[in-house]
Amino acid sequence: MNKGDIMNKEKRNIATKLETESKYLTNILDKEDVKNFKKLIPELQDTWHKKQMFRTETEMRFSVLSDNKYPTKAAKYWQSVREQNTHFENLVHLSFDARKNEVEIKKLQRDIKKEKDPLEKELKQIELEEKLYGKASMELVAKHRMREVATWSKLKKEFHSDQFDDKDVNSHQAESYRLQLQHRAKTITAGTSQAEVFNIVGQVDTLDRVMREGELLPKGNEKKKISKK
Repeated sequence: MNKGDIMNKEKRNIATKLETESKYLTNILDKEDVKNFKKLIPELQDTWHKKQMFRTETEMRFSVLSDNKYPTKAAKYWQSVREQNTHFENLVHLSFDARKNEVEIKKLQRDIKKEKDPLEKELKQIELEEKLYGKASMELVAKHRMREVATWSKLKKEFHSDQFDDKDVNSHQAESYRLQLQHRAKTITAGTSQAEVFNIVGQVDTLDRVMREGELLPKGNEKKKISKK
C-alpha cells in the first residue's frame, strides 16, 4: 500500500472516533452495553465503510434506466446525462460544505486553546469531535458521489451512438416517449381509471400526429415526415 492509499484510508477512518466516543456512551448505555459496543467497534467501522450509499450499477441499469421508461439508447443516454449532472452538482456543493466545516474545525481548535472556562472548553471539545465526525462522513459521501459520477460516465459511453443527436435532448424525445407510452398502453386493464386511459391514449395519439406531420422537424426536412399508418 503506497503513501497515498494510506492517507486515503486514514481520511475516512472512524475507528479512533468510535473508540473515543465509546467512553461517553456510559451516559446513555449501561456498562454491559458499552462493553459490547467496544467489542463491535471493528465490525461497526467495517459496516460504516461498506454501507450502501446511493445506487449500485445494477440499480442504475434495471431501476433507473428500465426499458419501459427509457426504451431507446438515446433515452438512456440522456437520462444518464441528467443523473451524472445531479451527482456532480451535489459533489460541488458538498465540497463547499466540507470547506466551511474545515474552517469551523480550525476555529474550534483555536477557541479551545484560549478558553478559560472549563465547561465552555468541554462544550467546544464536544462540538469539535462532532465536526470531525461530520468531516469523515462528508468524505465518505464524496467518495460515493464520485463513484456515481464515474459510473454514469461509463453508461453514457455505452449508450452513445451516432444514430442520435447527443447535443440536443429534444431531438430523441418524440420517438422515445412514443415507445414509452406504448408500453404504458399495454398495461391498461378493465380496472384502469378512465382519466389514466384518456391521458395515455391522448398522448400516444398526439405524438403520432406530431411525428406524422413533422411538427418537430427543422424547416426543409419535411420529407422525413412519417406516413400515416
